[in-house]
Amino acid sequence: MICVWHLFTEWRPKPAMAETIRKRWPEMRVVHLPNYDRLPEELPDTDIFVGYSLRAEQLKNAKKLKWIHSTAAGVAQLMYPELRDSGILVTNPSGIFSVPMAEHTMGLLLALARNFPDSVRGQDRQRWAQQEIWDQPQHLTELNGKVLLIVGYGSIGREVAKRAKAFEMKVWGVTRSGGGERAHVEKIFPATQLHAALPDADYVLICAPETAETKQLMGAAEIASMKRGARLINIGRGSLLDEQALVQALRRGTLGGAALDVAEKEPLPAESPLWKAPSLFITPHTSGVSDRLWDRQAAILLALLERWFAGRELFNQVDFSRGY
Repeated sequence: MICVWHLFTEWRPKPAMAETIRKRWPEMRVVHLPNYDRLPEELPDTDIFVGYSLRAEQLKNAKKLKWIHSTAAGVAQLMYPELRDSGILVTNPSGIFSVPMAEHTMGLLLALARNFPDSVRGQDRQRWAQQEIWDQPQHLTELNGKVLLIVGYGSIGREVAKRAKAFEMKVWGVTRSGGGERAHVEKIFPATQLHAALPDADYVLICAPETAETKQLMGAAEIASMKRGARLINIGRGSLLDEQALVQALRRGTLGGAALDVAEKEPLPAESPLWKAPSLFITPHTSGVSDRLWDRQAAILLALLERWFAGRELFNQVDFSRGY
């Protein structure tokens, strides 16, 4: 069964994915629900569930369920004891968002360095704002030679690092253990040494997974550790960042700017102070969106199904002890 409903239409699975599976395995019953209305009646017969979330009270009715494949890379919504103790396998589509998110991140880096937001505002006002843009506290600058610290150096971070190196940036990473693939980074710090790395970074990118350990990973103390004029970007999850501390740092001018693709509450309410925070660029959780998204989703699900029916071990298995 494939079932996701989201306010944003592009997070909803396309009918072509179900059709592709039906053609490959005609003997299997493939149910694609466009919303959750019929979920209670279909769950008891479901062996494999493909979707964003399945709550604990719904899990009770899934008597035959053996495997959940999340269409979202983040699986915090599935980290509840009933599922953890059930023995049901959980996988996610880790890796399919890495390229669009890396390209989006480079756009945010360039937007902050070249102050594209103020250029757009000038265009909206039909104003040639050359002097105004230069007179901002943070002058127009270049990315080359700057230090980019990637907090959460996984598949997304590695794709960002490849592109940042092409701009001749110095790339550092932070991982839970301090280990990781080093082809495109100069240094990798363990998470316990985050405070040691922050003061030397010109740009800090948050793209760590959402777990109990990473909640407000960048809090007031971490933001205060950043050098004056540095920029902060969050493409991970809103819960990883203390938004109030960010707004205060931007108002004081201790940070040179920030860009957010995620927020703690989404959609971001009109009354949120983030909207009017100085030197803050907001994109509405679009970094992972691409016209190739559901082609990639279908390809990874088909590869997993092939392994499932061949009795082979599945890749992208979620580790409940780590939360991702």
